[in-house]
Amino acid sequence: MLKKTLCCLVAAMGLISVAPISAQEDVSDLRKELMDLRNQYEQRISDLENKLETAIQAKSVSQSAAAAGSQGGRSVRSNEFNPSIGIVLNGQFKEFSERAAPEMAGFAIGEEGERGTGGMGLDHTEINFSASIDDKFYGSLTYALVEEGGAIVTEVEEAYVQTLPGAGAPAQFKFGKALWTLGYLNEQHAHTDDFVDRPLPYRAFLNGGFNDDGIQISKVLPTEIYNELGVGLFRGSDFPFGTPDGQGIGATSIFYRIGGDVGTNGTWRLGAYKVDGETGGRVTEEGTVTFIGDTNLTAYDIRYTFAPTGNERSQEVTLTAEHFTRDENGTYGATGDEAFATSAFDAETKGYYVAATYKWMPQARVGVRYSKMTSADLTGDLDGTAVDGAGFNPSQMNVMFDWTNSEYSRIRLQLGSEKLSEGNEDDQIILQYLMSFGAHGAHKY
Repeated sequence: MLKKTLCCLVAAMGLISVAPISAQEDVSDLRKELMDLRNQYEQRISDLENKLETAIQAKSVSQSAAAAGSQGGRSVRSNEFNPSIGIVLNGQFKEFSERAAPEMAGFAIGEEGERGTGGMGLDHTEINFSASIDDKFYGSLTYALVEEGGAIVTEVEEAYVQTLPGAGAPAQFKFGKALWTLGYLNEQHAHTDDFVDRPLPYRAFLNGGFNDDGIQISKVLPTEIYNELGVGLFRGSDFPFGTPDGQGIGATSIFYRIGGDVGTNGTWRLGAYKVDGETGGRVTEEGTVTFIGDTNLTAYDIRYTFAPTGNERSQEVTLTAEHFTRDENGTYGATGDEAFATSAFDAETKGYYVAATYKWMPQARVGVRYSKMTSADLTGDLDGTAVDGAGFNPSQMNVMFDWTNSEYSRIRLQLGSEKLSEGNEDDQIILQYLMSFGAHGAHKY
């Protein structure tokens, strides 16, 4: 019935629009034209009927999926919950004046805090999977491919879940294995740093970065300027602690950060952090030196950025500084061929770095960084080990230049000099490339 009605209307409209017909016009031509119009509109009506049927079926499927979800199933309605996948390639060419990596006098560092070997190689490539789990939770998993001793080692760098803003929780909860809030750099992945390697305090005190298993609760206060405070509870199995067989809570942390704007072109942030835990046998460099006792690490950081033109993408000056104090009370000892008598250790060590970068055009930056450590003046019998108490204070100086074609590709040249022990000065040249593809998360301030 619908088809007949539409066809009649079309035919009538066609006849109305035709100019007056003279007696000489051929009636058969008009009849043919009318049949062509009828066939065209019948085809269009048929197509519309097929689309309507498809829509009805899709609605039925959607309602069935929603019903399954209400009964405990999970309905994926779009790509929203599919994991984003990102890969960051981090390759380097290194040239050192000292062939063997010098030990850091006065400090027993972990394997990832060491300088590494020269030549070309893969440094720290990351594979990341992340997605919103539902309307309340977000999850992320990061695998790191690290070159250690000439072999490629795969390790889980992060595997955590955190609550989403607006999820209804009074604070943000983050739990799993993560790079926790401790100073400025610790939360960042290595490829987002302004320099090729971490400064000396991170290498000596955190083995590059603290990413233990645990939970962190933080709250951004509803004030005119940025105010955030938080606490953390951790297993205590990661450096600087190291109780892999422990149970329960092995370390705790507390932090506070404040920040705001300076005029229209500047921003600043200050932070104070403290992490404390029992170290039940921290194995350090090459598994030979261990510490047993209490470790207390306090850190302060300050960061200031200034955009001369008001647009940080075109020009920006950044100043960053962090200071660490570690108080240890326990015993140091060694195992294996280098075993020596356990010695009491109750001392405070310190370290800091200051860094400045200048972006004078969107693609180009230059930066300078200085780090220094203050070792303990030990009186125990620890001579000949990585915790030699000769009172030497290691230092580091770096200058870098990088060119960034886009947020996905960067090439960096870094020159540096490290004085880690008496009589050893290691001059360094490092060429680095950073290439990322796939999902690329925003970097923290």
